[in-house]
Amino acid sequence: MATFISVPLKKSSEVDLVKPLSKFVTSAYPAGEEQSEYLRAVEELNKLRKSALGRPLDKHESSLEILLRYYDQLCSVEPKFPFPELCLTFTWKDAFDKGSLFGGSVKLALASLGYEKTCVLFNVGALASQIASEQNLDNDEGLKAAAKFYQLASGAFAHIKDTVLSALNREPTMDISPETVGTLSQIMLSQAQEVFVLKATADKMKDAIIAKLANQAADFYGDAFKQCQYKENLPKYFYFQEVLPVLAAKHCMMQATAELHQSALANQKKRFGEEIARLQHATELVKTVASRYDEYVNVKDLSDKISRALTAAKKDNDFIYHDRVPEVKDLEHIGKATLVKATAIQVPLSQKFTDLFEKMVPMEVQQSLSMASSRRNEMVNRLVGSLREATNLCNGVLASLNLPAALEDLSGDSVPGSILEKSRAVIQQGGLQSIEQLIKELPELLQRNREILDESLKMLDDEETTDNELRAKFSQRWNRTPSGDLYKPLRAEGGNFRSVLDKAVQADQVVRDRYNSHCEMIALLCKPENELCSAIPSANPAKTLQGSEVVNVLKAQLAQLDEIKRDREVLEGEIKSVTFDMTAKFLTALAQDGAINEEALSTTELDARYGTHTQRVQQNLRAQEDLLAQVQTSHQEFAALKQSNAEANDREEMLKKLASAHDSYIEISSNLKEGTKFYNDLTEILLKFQNKCSDIVFARKTERDELLKELQQSIAREPSAPSFSVPAYQSNTSEPAAGGPTPAPRTVFPLQPQAKAQPPARPPPPSFTPQAASSNITPSPAPASQAPPSLPASSNPPPMAPPTAPSQAQGPPYPTYQGYPGYYQMPMAYNPYAYGYNMPYVHYQGAGQAGYPGAPPAQQPYPYPQQPPQQQPFYPQQ
Repeated sequence: MATFISVPLKKSSEVDLVKPLSKFVTSAYPAGEEQSEYLRAVEELNKLRKSALGRPLDKHESSLEILLRYYDQLCSVEPKFPFPELCLTFTWKDAFDKGSLFGGSVKLALASLGYEKTCVLFNVGALASQIASEQNLDNDEGLKAAAKFYQLASGAFAHIKDTVLSALNREPTMDISPETVGTLSQIMLSQAQEVFVLKATADKMKDAIIAKLANQAADFYGDAFKQCQYKENLPKYFYFQEVLPVLAAKHCMMQATAELHQSALANQKKRFGEEIARLQHATELVKTVASRYDEYVNVKDLSDKISRALTAAKKDNDFIYHDRVPEVKDLEHIGKATLVKATAIQVPLSQKFTDLFEKMVPMEVQQSLSMASSRRNEMVNRLVGSLREATNLCNGVLASLNLPAALEDLSGDSVPGSILEKSRAVIQQGGLQSIEQLIKELPELLQRNREILDESLKMLDDEETTDNELRAKFSQRWNRTPSGDLYKPLRAEGGNFRSVLDKAVQADQVVRDRYNSHCEMIALLCKPENELCSAIPSANPAKTLQGSEVVNVLKAQLAQLDEIKRDREVLEGEIKSVTFDMTAKFLTALAQDGAINEEALSTTELDARYGTHTQRVQQNLRAQEDLLAQVQTSHQEFAALKQSNAEANDREEMLKKLASAHDSYIEISSNLKEGTKFYNDLTEILLKFQNKCSDIVFARKTERDELLKELQQSIAREPSAPSFSVPAYQSNTSEPAAGGPTPAPRTVFPLQPQAKAQPPARPPPPSFTPQAASSNITPSPAPASQAPPSLPASSNPPPMAPPTAPSQAQGPPYPTYQGYPGYYQMPMAYNPYAYGYNMPYVHYQGAGQAGYPGAPPAQQPYPYPQQPPQQQPFYPQQ
């Protein structure tokens, strides 16, 4: 491993950011220049991720700049998109776990932008450590760059340590766990301090300063070593097994460097004994490094420097100063000086960062704007509704009084002008056909919305059922968020939509009932003037009222009412046209306070914008109320003067119904058009809701597949059966089991060298027939009648194995007797008894057998061949 430690990069799977982000942009922003700009920004963001994570990165500052820009863009875009609702899943592999042949490496997939930010920041620290390790430390620029990048790496890892648990809301992989990144941050800080030691040495700074810097570096390395060694899970990684000796070596080297420069300071202060003691301590430290960690670091230069200084110091002290050399424990502690600190992670990290979504407001502001818009719509609807309600009230009162038709119908035999005007208005708007068409379309629109809502909730139900089944199957191993908990907001939203549809059905029924009650009079208004005139009863008054004061007063009062209605229409238009944009105020509040008090800000602004209009509405309503009271009083006088009879009453009642039918037609038509628009708008909202459900179900399915794959791999890595103890008779193979088959005879050798034993007596050869003696082929075993006679117990007992512990068995030797089972003709010049001794074969004559030619006399002892040392002859055992 290199002298300086670097961290490997995490690897990520490819993620398509375009589809979900573009879907949100098109749904949240109307088509136009702004939407097109945001869609182009989404494409650029996707390209930036591919550049930062989709290819190998060079160990150069330009590659680090790409990572920093992507991290800055993630921080900028996080508050502007509803990422929890988009269900974007990011998959990252453990940086240190290399995996196994069958299981693969450890990886984690989460639908969390905080997880993506954490992993990208880990790669920022890792790449910064690699760039720092590649710097040329022989020049000043390289030293400065290395120190800067090591401090950046330390800051990145420290930031992850503080934020990873809150960003993930679950247990992270080991490489980004607080313990691991805390250790990496300490390692990077130690290396940054060491770089400053090298720079101070290169700049030939005072020995006191270098000693303090080196002593602080030694402390940093010591802390990093302890964190690596004593953390529960770190030592199991091969990476940290390689890092540990480097940290230990660096700790000793920095301490030795501090002692070296402190010894120079002692020399300057004429403390020659202290100088020698420190140099001796430094020598011991570098010897420890050289003996234990020589393969990781090179201490030859430092060791030679310390050795030369120690030799010179001893020489001067022995011949000149004769100063007492104190114990190391009695030496004064070296001071410490810290010149490094972890770089604070403050966005933007890149100096070239440009926000792709600069004009897009954060989601919190968007939500506040949506709530403020709802408040504004509520106020506008309340004001406009009160104006329209007043208009309907005025029309109802006048219709009940048969005004202004009663004033126009003084002749009693023609259609009043107001009724003709109302008839033309109804015909112009389409009459009964338009209303019937709108009423016919409402159930179709309602059914379409119900189907979309039912399909959306069915997707959630199916996925939740599958999740519950897998949770019951895998129990604790199925460690993802339950679908029931995750879908609660969506189900609540779906419940709201269903209640809205139910209320809409009730409202549709009210409109339909009202239409049924007035459809006959509305149909009459749609007829031509002659048919309308014939349908209205005629009545000739007994006395004329034209030109009377009461009629003139009523006409003046009705004219004032018309003026109030026109003012009301103008006021309604002004109320609807008021501009209301809270973006700037919400952004300011978010920047200053970190939160938005939407209710207080919106209420204050609404009062300022609509306060005047509210007062004008109230004045208009009071004026109408006073004028209607005057109209009712004048009408009482008019009715008293007007002759009353049955025909006049029937005519007046018909005119009232026609006027009321016109007003009902206008209101019903308006309600049906609003209902149609409501259902169409709701369809778009429900389609977005359906897309949201589809996206989260798809993301959950992807997450489910990943988790199933990991579970299958973990199950494959588990042992197939529990461990068990082997029976004693199977573990002890040196002795056969009692009652088992007797093994074939084998020659055994002693385990330990034994004293050379005397060779046993040679066994007699078996008897054989002349045919067997003269034949070259292997004969059949000799019959029992030809077996050799039994020998006395005292003569030539069979050979026995030496009385030593049994050794590994070896097969029987080559058979040497004709008639021996398995005998084969001996090879030419083969003599197992005289091998290596150049002795002829000597025949043995047993009792009762004819002597062999060339046999020695019976009184002479048999000349056994002498065996070579440490060689056991092969004897066939019987």
